[in-house]
Amino acid sequence: MPDPYPEHATHQKQRETMERLELDDLKRILRECAGEEEGVDLDGDVLDLNWFELGYDSLAVLQTTGHIEREYDVLLDEEALDDADTPRRYLAMVNEVLSARAAV
Repeated sequence: MPDPYPEHATHQKQRETMERLELDDLKRILRECAGEEEGVDLDGDVLDLNWFELGYDSLAVLQTTGHIEREYDVLLDEEALDDADTPRRYLAMVNEVLSARAAV
């Protein structure tokens, strides 16, 4: 039976060949999970803007986190999410977990 979600296979293959979440990946997932606030340019210099400035609330970040956990097959620390209040900090948190997994 063919996979009803072929994009999952593509993401699975990507995950197997890379162990980093890049800003472009994060922006794609944010857009998929929570859309994009009108007037906010995610393609601009967003690394150090907080989620509120980017138009995302805690629910949007949680949805994004759940998506990343499924796509990258990781479990992210909910307490660490409190400190990951910008894309830069969020990427650092996720990539730390991915690096630890790759080292095993």
